[in-house]
Amino acid sequence: MTTTDWVLIGLALASVALLVLFVARWRVNAFLALTLAALLVGAGAVVMGLVPQGATAPLSMPDVLEGFGVGLGRTLGGVAAIIALGAMLGRLLAQSGGAAVLAQGFTALFGRERAVWCVMALAITVGLSTYFVVGLLLLAPILATLARETGRPFLTLAIPLLASLSVMHGLMPPHPGPVAALAAFHEWQPNAGRVLAWGFVIGLPTAFIAGPFFAARATRLLPAVPLPAPAGSRGERTHLPSFGVTLLSVLLPVVLMLFDTVARLWLAPEAGAARVASFVGNPTIALLVSTVFASWSLGIRCGDTRGQVLVATEDAVASVGMVLLVVGAGGGFAAVLRMAGVADAMGSLARALGLPVLLYGWLMTAFVRVATGSATVAIVAAAGLLAPVLGDYPGTNIELLIVAMGCGSLFLSLPNDGGFWVVKDTLGLSVGETLRTWTMTETLIGIVGLAITLSVHAAWRVLQ
Repeated sequence: MTTTDWVLIGLALASVALLVLFVARWRVNAFLALTLAALLVGAGAVVMGLVPQGATAPLSMPDVLEGFGVGLGRTLGGVAAIIALGAMLGRLLAQSGGAAVLAQGFTALFGRERAVWCVMALAITVGLSTYFVVGLLLLAPILATLARETGRPFLTLAIPLLASLSVMHGLMPPHPGPVAALAAFHEWQPNAGRVLAWGFVIGLPTAFIAGPFFAARATRLLPAVPLPAPAGSRGERTHLPSFGVTLLSVLLPVVLMLFDTVARLWLAPEAGAARVASFVGNPTIALLVSTVFASWSLGIRCGDTRGQVLVATEDAVASVGMVLLVVGAGGGFAAVLRMAGVADAMGSLARALGLPVLLYGWLMTAFVRVATGSATVAIVAAAGLLAPVLGDYPGTNIELLIVAMGCGSLFLSLPNDGGFWVVKDTLGLSVGETLRTWTMTETLIGIVGLAITLSVHAAWRVLQ
C-alpha cells in the first residue's frame, strides 16, 4: 500500500460520505447524488495529477465526464432491456389480477393452517418477476385477509412475506442489482441461470431464518400490531387468468434461463441444442419471450384490448425510468472510480488484509448500501469496483460472488432507504416497529446469506 493508495481510498470514502449527505440528509435525487459524487472523485484525481492506466497525460475534467458517460452507457447497455421487460411482466401480473389468483391457488394447496408457507410461496413466486415494492403492494391485502381468517398474529405472516420478497429482489435476475453485477463481471462469463440456481439454494434457507424463524421470536418481544384496514373495492375484473396460466407466465423466464444452465452442463458447446438453449436462456430473450406470452395470457386472453396492454407496458417502463437512471449513474460513478485508480487501491487493501473475495465483495456492497440506502446503487457501485481486481482471485465462483453481493445489498435497511417507508406505511407500523421488524429482517438476510454463501463456496472449491 502506497501513500497514493491511501489518498485514493480516502477520496472514495469522501465521495460515499457525500452520497450519504445528498441522499439521506438533503434528500437529493439519487441520480444527481451519484453524478455529483463521481465529479468529486474525478476532481480529486485531477488535482492530484494522476495519470490513468494506459494514458500518457494526467487526468482532466473532460476525461472524467467522458469516463462517466462511457460507464453509464456500458451499464445501461447491459441491463436496460432486462429491467424494462421485467417491469412490463410485473405490471401485466398486477393488472390482470394474477396475484389474487395465485393467492387463492396457494391457499388451497397449502391449507389455511399452513398460512406461513402459503405466504412465502406467494412472495417467492410473485417476487421472481416483480420489484419488491410492487410485490408488497400486491400481496399486502392478501396478507391481511389470511391473518384475519386464520387468527394468526399479523407479524408472523408479514415478516416471512418481507423476507421472501427481499431475497427475490436482491439475489435473483431479472432484478436490477444481480443483472448489473452480471454485466460488470461479463469478462468472466457468469451465467444468469446459475445465479438463479444458487440464489434458490442460498436464498430459501436465508428467507426461512429471517422470516418464520425470526418472526416467531419477534412477536414475543413486540406488542400486537393491528391489522391494516381492509382495502376498498378496486373494481375487480370479471375475467381472471387461471392459476396454471398465471404460474406459467411468472415462471417462464426462470425456466428458460435454467434451461440454458442445464444445457451447458450436459451438452457440448458446439451442439445445435446448446446454441438454441444459450439463445433462449439469455436473460433479455427469456424476458422478451415471457413478456410477449404474458401480453396474451395475462392481457388479451383476460379481455384486455391491445391498446390496454400497450398502455400497461408503457406505464411499466415509465415507472422504472428513475431506476434505469440510478443504475446507469452507478455505473458511471464506478467508471470514474476505476479511472482515478480507486479500484486498484482497494484491491491492494484487500490483498493486504487477506480477505476472501466473497467477504470483500459483501463488505463493499453492504457499506454502500448502509451509506446510500439503495440496494441497487450498492451492488452496481461495488461490482464496478470489484471487477478490475477479480483476476487476483483465480478459482472464484462468480455466480456465488454475485449472490454474496446481493446479500450485502440488503443489509441493514435504515430510514435513508425508500423501502423502509413503504414497508412502514403499507403494514401500518410505527418507525420503532419497522426498525425492530423490517430492519432486523434485512440485517439477518445480509448476515445469514453471507454465512451460507461462504459455506457453499468452500464446499464448491473442495469439489473442484
